[in-house]
Amino acid sequence: MSTGTGSTGTSSAAGGYTVLARRYRPQAFADVVGQEHVAQALRNAIRSNRVAHAYLFTGARGVGKTSTARILAKALNCPNAVDGDPCNECEICRGISVGQDVDVLEIDGASNRGIDDIRQLRANVNVRSMRTRFKIYIIDEVHMLTKEAFNALLKTLEEPPPNVKFVFCTTEPNKVPDTILSRCQRFDFGTIETFNIRLRLRQIAESEGVTVDDDAIELVARRAAGSMRDSQSIFDQLLAFGEDRIGAADVHRLLGTASDERLIAVAAAWLNRSPAAAIDALHAALESGVQLGELTDQMLSYLRDLMVLAAGAEHVDLLAVAPGSRDTLTVQAKQWGLHAIVAAMQILSETKFRMQRTTCGRALVELAIVRISLQENLTSLDGLIERLRSGEASAPIPSGQPASSAAAVSLTAEKKNDLNHVLPELTGTVTTSAAVTAAPASSGSVTAVPAGSVPITGSPLREHQEAPSQDSSPQPAPPQSQPPRSMTEPVGEDSDDMPEGVFNSLREEAGAGSDTAAPSPPTEAPLLEFKPDNATVIWTQLLQEMSDIVRSHARTASHAAISMPNRLDVVFPAKYTLARRYCERSDVIGPLEQIAARLTGVPVRITVSQSDKQESASGQTQERPAAQNTRRRVYRPEEDEFVSTVMNLFSAQVVNVAPIAGDAGRTAEGMEH
Repeated sequence: MSTGTGSTGTSSAAGGYTVLARRYRPQAFADVVGQEHVAQALRNAIRSNRVAHAYLFTGARGVGKTSTARILAKALNCPNAVDGDPCNECEICRGISVGQDVDVLEIDGASNRGIDDIRQLRANVNVRSMRTRFKIYIIDEVHMLTKEAFNALLKTLEEPPPNVKFVFCTTEPNKVPDTILSRCQRFDFGTIETFNIRLRLRQIAESEGVTVDDDAIELVARRAAGSMRDSQSIFDQLLAFGEDRIGAADVHRLLGTASDERLIAVAAAWLNRSPAAAIDALHAALESGVQLGELTDQMLSYLRDLMVLAAGAEHVDLLAVAPGSRDTLTVQAKQWGLHAIVAAMQILSETKFRMQRTTCGRALVELAIVRISLQENLTSLDGLIERLRSGEASAPIPSGQPASSAAAVSLTAEKKNDLNHVLPELTGTVTTSAAVTAAPASSGSVTAVPAGSVPITGSPLREHQEAPSQDSSPQPAPPQSQPPRSMTEPVGEDSDDMPEGVFNSLREEAGAGSDTAAPSPPTEAPLLEFKPDNATVIWTQLLQEMSDIVRSHARTASHAAISMPNRLDVVFPAKYTLARRYCERSDVIGPLEQIAARLTGVPVRITVSQSDKQESASGQTQERPAAQNTRRRVYRPEEDEFVSTVMNLFSAQVVNVAPIAGDAGRTAEGMEH
C-alpha cells in the first residue's frame, strides 16, 4: 500500500517536519480506507469515459473527501494513468499531490465565499489549461459560500466548458442549495470502521519504527470516532509524547481519560448500590489527572455499551472499553437490567447537558452518580407496573372475594411512597380498575387490588374502587354514596358546596377511605335504545360512569338532547363556562363517547355547547340582554363556584377584586368589579 509522498522520512523538501496526516495521505484510489464504494465508482467512470462535470463529496471530517478529489484530478490528468489509477511518479501527479499544479485549483470555501470570488472564477474558467487535459476546481467547505455566490455559480456549473471539472467537498450538505445539488453527482463518505483505523495506525507505527502496544492503538482508534485524520493527528501527538515504547497509560495521560479498570469500578459501585464507592472512584480518577468532561463522556459511553449488551446486540462494537472487557460488561448488563441502564443514561446525559452552563460541574457529576447508585427500586417497580397493567396477581386473592373480580398484590411498607407516585401515572393506561389501600400500622404492608370491572382503557374518567383492608378487626361501615343530582340542579351556588372529587381526595388524606367495601362482580346491563326520548336517561347513566372530578363538572349541564342520529348534544348554562370548557376537552369527550357506545350499542358522537340563555331566580330561562343596555352588577366572589371552592379549601379571604383587561366575556355578562 502506498504511504504517500515523502512517507519514508520525517522531513519535507524545505527541511521542516511534516505531520503524519499529510505524509501518509492517500495517493491512489486503493489507499482511501473505508470508501471503497466511492473509489470503485470513480475508477469505473474514468475507464468508461463517463466522468461528470461536477461532483459533490459529503461526509464527516477526516474521512478522505479532499484526498479523493486530488486522486480524481491526478487520474484524469496523469499521462501514465493505467486503468483509472495515476502513476504518482510524473511531474503532474507530484504537483497535484502537494497542491501546486496550476491547472488544479483548490479553493477554500470558508475564506473565498463572496460573489466577487465566484466572479473571478467565472472569468478564468474559460481559459484553457496550460499543460493538462482538464482544468479542475476543488472547492472545500462549499457550504460556506454565500447565497449570492451560489447564484453566480449556477450558470457556469450547469454548462461548463468541456475541459473543466468541479469537485465540491462539504461536511454539511444540507446547507448547499438544491439548485447546486441537482447539478452534481453526489457521493457520501461514511465514517471509517475502528478495525480499519487500527490497521492503518499499525502500518504507520511500523513505518516510523516505533513500538506501540495494541491497547494504545485501540484507544486511539476508538477516540478518533471514525475519522482517519483525527486518529493520525492523535497518533502523531502520542509519538512525540511517548518514550521508546508507548502503552495505554500514555494514551490516557495524553488525552486525560480514565482507564478501563476505573470505569468498571464505577459501574461496580452502581451495581452494589454504594454511593460512597462511586464517589471514591470518581475522586481517585480526578486526582490521577483525568479530565471531568472526558470522564463524563466515558461513563456515558460505558452505559451505552451496557445498554447494547443488555439489549442482546452482542456483535456491536464497544465504545468505552477494549474488546477484552466484553465479558465483564456482559455480566454487569445482565445483573443491572435494561430499564435501569436506560434510566442511568438519561440521568447522565442530562447532567452532561447541564454541565455546559455551570461552573460546578463536579458537583453535578457527583449528584448524577449518587442518583444512579440509588436506583434500588426501579426494576421492582417496573414489574409492579406491568402486573397492574395486565391485571395479574402475585399474591392470594382475599377471602370472600370472587376470583374473577379482584386480585391482590402485596408490597412492603418501604415501597408505599414509590407506589403512590406510580399509580397516578397508570390511571390512563391500566385495563382494570385499581386502588391502593393502606393497612394498619402493625401489618406494615400496602395492598393494591385491581378490580374485576373493566372501564374504558386509557380513560381519565375511570373510578378506582377501594379494596378491603387486610386487618380483621371490625371497621365502621362505609358511607353510602349519594345519587347523582339532576342535570338541571344548580351546583356550587353556595360556598359550602364542595366538588366530590376534592372532597374524596381530602377524605383519603385523612384516612377515612381506607376501609370500604369491595366491588361486587359486574352484571351485564341491558343496552339503552339511542332515541330522543332516552337522551336524559342516557346522560344520567353516563354521569354514574364518570369519575368524581368529571362528574362535578358534567352534572352542571342544563339538558341533553339527541338532535340527529348517533349524536348526543349536551348544553351547559351560560354561567358554567369553566365546566363546559373542561368537558369539551378531547381527553374527556373521547372516553365519554366510548362509554356511551357501550351503553347504547351504537357509535355515539357527543357535542358540548353553551346556552346563550341564563336562568332566573325561579329556575326559568330567559334571553340574556344586550351588554350595552343592562346595568352592570357587582361581582361577588362567593357566588362563583370555582372561587368559593378554592376559598373553602385554603381558608382564604377576598382582599381585592380587579377587572381583567380586555376580558370580553366578563364585559358581555355585565360584571362590574
